[in-house]
Amino acid sequence: MDYEKRVVHMTEIREIVDVCVVGAGHAGCEAALACARMGLETVIFTVSIDSIALMPCNPNIGGSSKGHLVREIDALGGEMGKVIDQTFIQSKMLNASKGPAVHSLRAQADKAEYSRAMRKVLENQEHLTIKQAEVVELLTEEYQSQGIATKKITGIKTFTGAIYQAKAVILCTGTYLKARCLCGEAITYTGPNGLQSANYLTDSLESLGVELRRFKTGTPARMDKRSIDFSKMEEQFGDPHVVPFSFSTDPETVQIDQVSCWLTYTNEQTHEIIRANLDRSPLFAGIIEGTGPRYCPSIEDKVVKFADKERHQIFIEPEGLHTNEMYIAGMSSSLPEDVQLAMYRTVPGLEHCKIVRNAYAIEYDCINPEQLFPTLEFKDIQGLFSGGQFNGSSGYEEAAAQGLIAGINAGLSIQGKEQIVLDRSQAYIGVLIDDLVTKENFEPYRMMTSRAEYRLLLRQDNADLRLRRIGYEVGLVSEEQYQSVCKKEHMIAAEVERLYSVKVGANKEIHAFLEKQGSAGLKTAASLAELISRPELSYEMIAEIDPDRPVLPEDVIEQVNINIKYDGYIKRQLRQVEQYKKMEKKKIPAEIDYQDIKNLRLEARQKLQKFKPVSVGQASRISGVSPADISVLLVYLEHYAASRFV
Repeated sequence: MDYEKRVVHMTEIREIVDVCVVGAGHAGCEAALACARMGLETVIFTVSIDSIALMPCNPNIGGSSKGHLVREIDALGGEMGKVIDQTFIQSKMLNASKGPAVHSLRAQADKAEYSRAMRKVLENQEHLTIKQAEVVELLTEEYQSQGIATKKITGIKTFTGAIYQAKAVILCTGTYLKARCLCGEAITYTGPNGLQSANYLTDSLESLGVELRRFKTGTPARMDKRSIDFSKMEEQFGDPHVVPFSFSTDPETVQIDQVSCWLTYTNEQTHEIIRANLDRSPLFAGIIEGTGPRYCPSIEDKVVKFADKERHQIFIEPEGLHTNEMYIAGMSSSLPEDVQLAMYRTVPGLEHCKIVRNAYAIEYDCINPEQLFPTLEFKDIQGLFSGGQFNGSSGYEEAAAQGLIAGINAGLSIQGKEQIVLDRSQAYIGVLIDDLVTKENFEPYRMMTSRAEYRLLLRQDNADLRLRRIGYEVGLVSEEQYQSVCKKEHMIAAEVERLYSVKVGANKEIHAFLEKQGSAGLKTAASLAELISRPELSYEMIAEIDPDRPVLPEDVIEQVNINIKYDGYIKRQLRQVEQYKKMEKKKIPAEIDYQDIKNLRLEARQKLQKFKPVSVGQASRISGVSPADISVLLVYLEHYAASRFV
């Protein structure tokens, strides 16, 4: 029975608001908070209030490249970093032995506390209302834009028939849209964790011409801690000194007693059980329709694709302080319950395990993100924005980052201001969104450090220096926070300048110091900066030969050290960015008809017409558009611009 037949006699309720946010996962929370903090009356809709900021998969925030996203969200005025700082139970800086470009924070969260803390923020935010209701229809009207008939969002309708008129709508439906969960032969038509799915909005989207896809993700079993033998596993500790995610968090407040995680491995027996039951796996039996994330495969996928590997790492991670549930990271599966129990019990330490929640795969509807501008607004529906897994990405952090940008831009559009676009040289968020809207993605998109061309500039430690100003200008960062980062910037510059100007001579005292540090002596005088640039030395180490140095905060010292040590590499990337910016500044008028550009190859013409890039830089990153095509486009744009002034 369709939706229209089920609601024929319902009384109409009509409300007028500024923004409707559909979904209260990590994207929805950031989107709604951004709009409300910009002074707009905002309603956030969720199928269950108990699912606000839910972590249906691994309860952790951050990780390689994902930690960068959280820091950037915080710098722009988002909430994720603050909440994880309040609710983490273990924290690590990943890749600490490597260069600063790839250092990334990762924190294990208390799953229930994280959700509770974020819900509290939403409940107490002015201009924000939480509404438990299923959104079933998007309301639009036709209007003319530059002589072309197009659509404009006017609001939403809920399952109960209530209408909310709005100037903007942000879709953050996550994995709930027509969701179904698969565990072997057992299929349930629910969202994650058995929560209600959203079954009607898909029809409305398709009627508006929105192109949808079917994607899949999965999660491992949760086990009773009391049934696990940790003596057969390697204990994994958190860092002795915790670095907070949020630039607003006092580092002293996060120095807590941390909970251990544990490492174990699969073995050949595990793999034999999996191989013997592949015919019962929905993944290999052809039951699963959706495409899964290549970078987060199920255990059965790993065993098939990496048949030469004798074992796979498995991390046993707590779900929280007030539960015995343990998350079995690295062993997601859609195999039947009996096979799951058999394979898990072959893993050292899990021989007598008791499964609290079975592993499962989940399929859901999402959009082809090529339909979006880099602002995350739909190209063909004014006022409709989209963020999170609904855009074809994976991960809490990727979702939150998109939700924040969608929320900011929805707010700016209502305020009649120019929307923001973070480019690839400004932020990992810029890389993420550019990849989604420009490149053809046939699987859930996952952020990685290797995707960022300018990653030495886009470090997690300098996110505030890069993005605080933007957060301040859109109204999400306070005057105090902005002035604080301005002061920090000044202190860094002043200290770097001082270190280049202070010279030390080639005397006995300096020679003895350098010898003690295992560093070569000086033949002529050298600046303190030159000494710091040596691999074996650092700002902190040369303190004894620098008696006049000022007392500086720890985060300033970190920036001074990095800026001096990597000065040459940083300058080289800045030169590369200059060239990149030139292409990004060459805007392409929206009315351009690529069919008129006769010298373009047919494939390039089709791709450009499909993606409608906003700049030559974006056009150059579209698959199927060659450098020769870009040259043709540049010539055409010159002639086009000249003809406008004739």
